[in-house]
Amino acid sequence: MVKPRPASQSLQIVDNYCQRYKKLFPDVRTYEAFRDLHLGLLSDIKRKSFPALAAILGRHNSQSLHHFVTAASWDVDEFNNCRLEETIKLLNSHGKEIMVLVDETGDLKKGNKTDYVKRQYIGNVGKIENGIVAVTVYGICEDITFPLAFEVYKPKERLKPGDVYRTKPQIGASLVRYLKEKGLNFQRVLADSLDGESASNFIDPLEELRLEYIVAIRSNHAVLMPSSQRVRRNRWRKFERIFTNEKSETRYIREIIFGKRRSVQYWEITTDKEELPQESTWFVMTKMEGTNYKEVGNLYGMRTWVEYGIKQSKDQFGWADFRLTKYAHIHKWWSLVMSAYCLVSLVSFQVKYQEESTTNPPKQTPQKQYRMPGEWSSKEGWKATLNNLRLLLQPLWSYNLILPWLKIYPIQPLIVAFPRLLKFMNCFSLVLTTET
Repeated sequence: MVKPRPASQSLQIVDNYCQRYKKLFPDVRTYEAFRDLHLGLLSDIKRKSFPALAAILGRHNSQSLHHFVTAASWDVDEFNNCRLEETIKLLNSHGKEIMVLVDETGDLKKGNKTDYVKRQYIGNVGKIENGIVAVTVYGICEDITFPLAFEVYKPKERLKPGDVYRTKPQIGASLVRYLKEKGLNFQRVLADSLDGESASNFIDPLEELRLEYIVAIRSNHAVLMPSSQRVRRNRWRKFERIFTNEKSETRYIREIIFGKRRSVQYWEITTDKEELPQESTWFVMTKMEGTNYKEVGNLYGMRTWVEYGIKQSKDQFGWADFRLTKYAHIHKWWSLVMSAYCLVSLVSFQVKYQEESTTNPPKQTPQKQYRMPGEWSSKEGWKATLNNLRLLLQPLWSYNLILPWLKIYPIQPLIVAFPRLLKFMNCFSLVLTTET
């Protein structure tokens, strides 16, 4: 019996992350396609199409990558479950406060051949267009977001045999419940007005799970109360909205009391208490024990900031770049995007809490002995981590791009120098261990 060849090596940090899932891909070629797609999704190419990815990956053509997503034998549910368990284990082990954000993601898609595409509200463009929508849930630990779970929204008109229609708030609530059942330790949920205005489908399940929440509501939100009671608006209070880059912005908040004060509170937040500009005035409903107006203002501000950051982050990895029509294949593509996103989050978390999250780190050449590239960021945070990962991967992508020419013109110094440079990239301390 011929012994299977070992998987080829790429950048150590990507190899270590993908090794966690190797048992799900027993065939070496399938595993290499899985690992190399992470290398491609991490790249800064504008559109992550299969031909564009194949060009910078070297070992694959667009057909082999397409085959991995559409026909290769691997269980996407088992893969997502493994990723989620790894993430929950890391987050729970550090005792940091975790919040959960429920978000709806819509992307434009032409025609009607793609599963679950129809004319519906697409949040990315702010109007009704032809597209596909997914409900996604993220964990927020300080300033780092972790992709946790997602589910496509299936419009009534596009249901398939065996499908069951569920609203977006119902999907969001079921994903929150699923995370609780999986053991994620969290107590607060952030969500937008679609969920905030859905009492029976979203708020009631949160109450049942005894979770606190901060949700957006519409300005005409109604609350039942006796006719003898009235609505009161407390005085405006000024607070500083503190951003993750340590900058701040003055904002104003006041509590709106429907009749008598209750455990559920209502707030109005604005950047201008005199003009109340529509684009920067928000209405919020909260249920949090012992909260104060400054905390409400900053937590809600985090929700809006994180939503924007999530959209930008998924765009970095090509969430909507698929050219697939069957949802089974789209599901796999989205799962790979979430995995690449997760890789950056895990590394970012490890950099921030390196002493806590890294046991028995690999032996490496001290990074401080080398002069770092001008684009290298010494800051903490998700974006800085992605930037540094891309710098480490640049030699690999560059080598793959010129490899066809080196086969025609075998310039020996280049053939020798590139592998040496790739080996050098593994000397840097931004390395993820094989275990969380």
